[in-house]
Parts: sequence; C-alpha cells; structure tokens
Amino acid sequence: MGTTGKENARADDSSVIPAMPILQIGRADKLGIVCRRSHVAVLPTSFPEATVEKRAATAAHPGNPSEVMRSFHLHLVSDATGETCITIARAAAAQFQDVDAVEHLWSLVRTESQLRRVLAHVEAEPGVVMFTLVDPQLRALLLDECGRIDVPCIPLLDTAIAALSGFLGAESRNQPGRQHVMDAAYLKRIEAMNYALGHDDGRSPATLGDADIVLVGVSRTSKTPTCFYLANRGLKAANVPFVPACPLPPELEALRNALVVGLTCHPEQLIDVRRSRMRMIGGVGETGYVDPLQVEEEVREARRLFARCGWPVIDVTRRSIEETAAAILQLHDRRAQAG
Repeated sequence: MGTTGKENARADDSSVIPAMPILQIGRADKLGIVCRRSHVAVLPTSFPEATVEKRAATAAHPGNPSEVMRSFHLHLVSDATGETCITIARAAAAQFQDVDAVEHLWSLVRTESQLRRVLAHVEAEPGVVMFTLVDPQLRALLLDECGRIDVPCIPLLDTAIAALSGFLGAESRNQPGRQHVMDAAYLKRIEAMNYALGHDDGRSPATLGDADIVLVGVSRTSKTPTCFYLANRGLKAANVPFVPACPLPPELEALRNALVVGLTCHPEQLIDVRRSRMRMIGGVGETGYVDPLQVEEEVREARRLFARCGWPVIDVTRRSIEETAAAILQLHDRRAQAG
C-alpha cells in the first residue's frame, strides 16, 4: 500500500500559511499500517479549518468526457466537526474503483466571511462540494456560488431532515452541532472511555463486573481498538488477553451480567500482523510469537476455551474494527432483548 499524505491548514483572507511537516503513524487497517504525513498550521481560531487529505492518484482528464476521471477535489463543508460529511462522502466515494479523492475538510463554518474564504478555495480547486450547513443564509450562499462556478453542490442532510419534518409534523431547529451537546449520553460515552482505558489488556480485573462487554482473544486480534469503538457508543468494554499457559482472571469466569465475546483470527493473518508489529517496535528474529505451529496451536487452544465457556466467537480475519464492533453490538442487542 502506498503512503497517504495529509495537510491541515486554516484559510485566511489572502492565502494559506505554509505548514510545518510532522511525520506520524496513521490508521491501521486490514491491509496494514498506513503512514500519514501531517502538516499543521496554527492560525486564528475564527477561521474555518481546511483539512486536505491527498491520496496517490493518476492524472485525471476532465476535458475528455469519454475517459473516467481518476482524481478529483472533494470539498466537505460543515458548521460542526465535519464527521457526518466525512462518513457519508467516503462511503459514497468507496463505491468507485480506482478513483482517488483529494479531500478538503472545512469545519466550523458559521459565518459568511468564513464561507467566502472556503468558496475561494473551491473556485481555485473545483470539484465536488458536499455540505452539512443548517443556517439558511449560508446554505443559499454556498448553493448560489457553486452554481455560478459550475461546481456540483450536494446537501447531505436535506432528504433526511425533510422526511423527519414531514413525519413528525414539526420544523427542524436549524442549530449547528446539536448532535455534540454535552448531555447524559455524552457523559456516558466519556465514562465508558475511561473504563476502557482502565481495563485494557487485562487490567483491573476486580471491576470486570461493571463491564457491559468483555473481549477475550489472542494477541493482535484488535481487542483494544474495538473496545474504544464500543466505548464511543456508550458501552463499557474491557479486554482480557488469552496467553497459553497463563490462567485467566477468576473474575472473568464469574461474570453474570456482561457479554463475553471471544475473538479469533486465521493464523496466517495473525502472523503477518504480529510480524508487522515486531518490526514497528524494533524486534528482530523469529520467536514463538510468530512461529506458525505455535500460533496455530494458540488459536486452537483459544477456540477450545471459548467453546468450553459457551462464549460467542467472532472471526476478525479480514474484518475492519467497525465490522467487528457491529457484530458485537448485534450480539449485545439480542442478549438485551432476550432479557
């Protein structure tokens, strides 16, 4: 997999201030680790932030309609964090093979002056605009200006809000960032995050009984990131590693209220992930940690434990963390419905 570059900058009245490069490790996915090169520019907080994510792309041919465009600018404009824009835009773009999006994320756009600076960048690098703005005047300005420069402009929430308004017989409030209010659900997520931190990798077994979900699995089956994903959904999730010849904490087998899920993985993929991890931390040579025969026996032993305890098992081979978490949430919901 190639590297992914990422630039963060804020727009001012005249130009984008050059940024200082910072090399950091980015996300891990089922194909391996992707390195991101981030550029961060510190500018006044009154300016909307533009996050530009550049992926390796082949040359596009916008002037020839007979050829498929292979790279395009995708401007995501939001009056809040932009997470909704990112999620929907990437889900849509993923349906087009070998087409690379150059993402420009413009978040916290709440004034006309901020929006006009965004529009200047859109005009300089035209492509597709997707937005989640609720202010009627800002929406009208964005739609009008995009029409003037002949750029597609897509309101991402209009259909959903209109359908809800018609069904409920009520008007929407048109207040930006309402999904990010610090209410009881928000505080529950923070509490769940703290719980996941304190119960990672078998820590604090005495309070495992407070968990909603406990994940058990061999090393490198994505237990920790899956727990944090679940915590962001407001669920207290702990994880306990399965290590051959090491007894599990007695508190685990005594659980009655928590959902315990076993995570497993195909040995071949597990070995690849473990080797990548060892290279990252400077490990050298072959050890039992990556020995094919030992890893295969480790996986078999873990499966025998799961079967003996009657725990549901999820195979994370070629699954993303989100897909694994979705399967766990289904198990949790079915268990809750069953009482």
